[in-house]
Amino acid sequence: MNLNLLPNFELKSKGEVSSEFLHMGIGDFHRALLFVGNLPYGRNTSRDHYNLVLSERKGTCSTKHALLAALCLEHQVEEVTLYTGIYEMNERNTPGVGSVLDKYKLHSIPEAHCYLKYSSQRYDFTRLAITGEPISSFLTEIEISPAQIGEYKVQFHRSYLPEWINQNNLTSTFNKDDLWKIREECIQELSKS
Repeated sequence: MNLNLLPNFELKSKGEVSSEFLHMGIGDFHRALLFVGNLPYGRNTSRDHYNLVLSERKGTCSTKHALLAALCLEHQVEEVTLYTGIYEMNERNTPGVGSVLDKYKLHSIPEAHCYLKYSSQRYDFTRLAITGEPISSFLTEIEISPAQIGEYKVQFHRSYLPEWINQNNLTSTFNKDDLWKIREECIQELSKS
């Protein structure tokens, strides 16, 4: 991922997010991207409050990218947008989930992922230190606002599960609640790595 393809801008105290970055001595967007991308992966105490990434020094794809998107919005950089998409999570593109998937005899599981988009390109700052195959294919994706990373994103994700179960001929094996529990186990494994 070439960071230089994204616009860079000097941070100014234009809201809660930019003020917090400035307080930490982070003065431009590229430095904010690297700072957030190098924080550990982990769920915040509230999935809806992306500002917790800075105080808790960790985050998920949702909270990290919503924070960065909010920073762009505070600076009227509207060409950098927040997206969520459904991809088939496996050990190759999400290192750490393979043991859970193996336990249930699954090669992959649908996962909702948040990322930034600029000039039709996806940018992922979830776990910069983890190597893995890039997520190159999404089954579906939509643009969202930072405020939509909580319940809206969960409903988007859960509503896709029955379609995936049908497409993969798994209706006799799993229902959407089963898949959600397996997905939760995967997320717990990611938090350990």
